[in-house]
Amino acid sequence: MTASATRVLVLNSGSSSVKYQLLDMRDSARLAVGLVERIGEETSRLVHTPLTDGGGKRERTGPIADHEAALKAVAEELAHDGLGLDSPELAAIGHRVVHGGLRFSAPTVITDEVMAEIERLVPVAPLHNPANITGIRTAQAMRPDLPQVAVFDTAFHTTMPESAARYAIDVETADAHRIRRYGFHGTSHAFVSRETAKLLGKDPSEVNVIVLHLGNGASASAVRGGKCVDTSMGLTPLEGLVMGTRSGDVDPAVTFHLERVAGMSTDEIDVLLNKKSGLVGLCGDNDMREIRRRIDEGDQRALLAFEIYIHRLKKYIGAYYAVLGRVDAVVFTAGVGENAAPVRAAAVEGLEELGLVVDADLNAVRSDAARLISPGYARVAVAVVPTDEELEIARQTYALVNA
Repeated sequence: MTASATRVLVLNSGSSSVKYQLLDMRDSARLAVGLVERIGEETSRLVHTPLTDGGGKRERTGPIADHEAALKAVAEELAHDGLGLDSPELAAIGHRVVHGGLRFSAPTVITDEVMAEIERLVPVAPLHNPANITGIRTAQAMRPDLPQVAVFDTAFHTTMPESAARYAIDVETADAHRIRRYGFHGTSHAFVSRETAKLLGKDPSEVNVIVLHLGNGASASAVRGGKCVDTSMGLTPLEGLVMGTRSGDVDPAVTFHLERVAGMSTDEIDVLLNKKSGLVGLCGDNDMREIRRRIDEGDQRALLAFEIYIHRLKKYIGAYYAVLGRVDAVVFTAGVGENAAPVRAAAVEGLEELGLVVDADLNAVRSDAARLISPGYARVAVAVVPTDEELEIARQTYALVNA
């Protein structure tokens, strides 16, 4: 890597998609962003937006056979803007990898041994790690000379104590099958907790924060002095908060009951809890904007779904307040957390005794900036901090290859 190499390409490879961003780490500026979706279909689509010269968004449609073809198409779009993957300014490629197990607690340069471990973790992340592996291998083939770095969704949560990470099941069985709470959305929780400390004018080591990452997938974390001590997602992203299509916490015996009484198979129960539950299962919609519109029109089913969603949020706020003992801030992030003022207001309503208050005027402001929405007299800050997982991946990648 040359001294002038300051760019990082961030790749987030899904089973049929690739999201990407190219950043210049001298000032964290985005040079290009894009998405390839429906890989392997006749209706594949690539949307590419250069950000260096005011160029407009470009779109191409038509079959893109596989991830190799997708990355070649991305490389062509970047080259068109003078940002090709063969540029000596490219320092590394950072890959989002969903599951790193217990072994990977930090960004890691990808070697054959690292790839083998990511593959060994496929049974606990069958929907995500295989796609991540495909993206890594494709990028390695295109730039074998370039450092490829894995940044793990689970890494930030590896600091959880055993009392928080272990389930109360037979220890030998749990260890034999890697059953424990790993947590996800780690890059978001890391970024947001650190940015919240900055917003408060303090060092992360001085701050205790409850982070609420509320998107279609949703998770909460308790962060003490910059380190995660508890998080709501578990062995998989199914546990915890009510989400767009996921149930979150349920009695484990629900699965046995559905098998015995309803005759449902394991796969059918999996689909039910992951894709047909949460908000969409409760009211038929997983878009919070649509749910709020229906509530305003008097829809009782939408109202109940909202109330269940908020009830679960409050339970986690209270639980993590107890875990931390002292809380400096409760912070909302991701699509719903950043944009749904009614969710933020309802989540802390009635928690004044815990020092949590939202200022209605501040909460109503729409902004892309990190900001406080609590009044000056509040004992605990309530904040909105936009997440930036791609920037976090780029920062971690660049710091590692420059260490």
